[in-house]
Amino acid sequence: MNALIIFVLLLALMLTGMPISISLGLTVLTFLFTMTTVPIESVALKLFTGIEKFEIMAIPFFILAGNFLTHGGVARRMINFASSMVGHWHGGLALAGVMACALFAAVSGSSPATVVAIGSIILPAMVRQGYPKRFGAGVITTSGALGILIPPSIVMVMYSVTTNTSVGKLFMAGVVPGLMLAFLLGLTTWYLARKHGYPRMAKASWGERWSTFRKSAWGLILIVIVMGGIYTGMFTPTEAAAVSAVYAFIIAVFVYKDLKLKQVGKVLLDSAAMSAMLLYIITNAVLFSFLMTSENIPQTMAEWITGQGLGVISFLLVVNILLLLAGNVMEPSSIVLIMAPILFPVAMKLGIDPIHFGILIVVNMEVGMCHPPVGLNLYVASGITKMGITELTIAVWPWLLTMLAFLVAVTYIPQISLWLPNLIYS
Repeated sequence: MNALIIFVLLLALMLTGMPISISLGLTVLTFLFTMTTVPIESVALKLFTGIEKFEIMAIPFFILAGNFLTHGGVARRMINFASSMVGHWHGGLALAGVMACALFAAVSGSSPATVVAIGSIILPAMVRQGYPKRFGAGVITTSGALGILIPPSIVMVMYSVTTNTSVGKLFMAGVVPGLMLAFLLGLTTWYLARKHGYPRMAKASWGERWSTFRKSAWGLILIVIVMGGIYTGMFTPTEAAAVSAVYAFIIAVFVYKDLKLKQVGKVLLDSAAMSAMLLYIITNAVLFSFLMTSENIPQTMAEWITGQGLGVISFLLVVNILLLLAGNVMEPSSIVLIMAPILFPVAMKLGIDPIHFGILIVVNMEVGMCHPPVGLNLYVASGITKMGITELTIAVWPWLLTMLAFLVAVTYIPQISLWLPNLIYS
């Protein structure tokens, strides 16, 4: 009964148009102070201890690194390198967009940042080459979603904080699925380009490829620093985030010199604003998780689900449907912070690997970012392309279907997620 009251209250507040973070906080406070005898001191203490986690520091650092890279000319050089490698295939520039999104995802940790950085450069170039605007928008909107699957990933950090799962293992687990999805999105792009006879670029010489690689190398080295540092144990994922922020600042300002010192203040302010927003959501989600646990809701749900005789296959199907539905009304950070504390105990009771479960949630978030009504990537792409959300929704369908097929594979073949972390951490 208490669970029903909590969710009805949360839904009612969200339907008023109130931000999810405030809806969460108000739901918790209203329920605690009217239906329970929990002292206000314990709420204040939970607010403080809930975000007193070392891993959370990774979030503002990865946001800052992503912003430095977005403004620092790294994306343009990655696009040039990708174009020299795959530009001569069918739909060459579009394939370069997919490859550049995968590369930029590996240094930014954010999907919207990837869409902005790559899309704002490559979409106008595609239109000039004769690609339909709708095709280019579909490629970039969906490929940009790789930003939260290919490590480092801010959404993975949030899952880790919520479930006490190893961030390092999650990052390693995202590598193989991320590369697989990038390949599948590229395959879809190539097939459509070949079918419709879209333009190809002249084949670059090995000298041109080496030149573009050399120019983009400073950005690509960041992938080696972050993943190599975590893999070798030189630093934790949080320390890797701090290193990547400092490194991104140095290459944007002093190496590529595309970011002037007078612009650094604005980048810092933008990063601080985004970090504050995410930390505010995390704080309220921690409170919501505290309320769930104090009312024994996850435990009750776990007992009910296992009592219904739901096995692993049925449970994972239900989880996918729930998360895809949640993706219709919430953005990824909120979904992870609300749903993970409820679903995670059930998954553990059924013997599902916490790392596999985390990757499954992240892939669901990717799909949610590419469909309406609140798909973040759609809105970002809409701002770049000046296309309406309805038109963009139609544009992304071929790639969205590819992502859904990939979701099924990740859900029921755990080794896609677990092979690399098991290999490294064993």
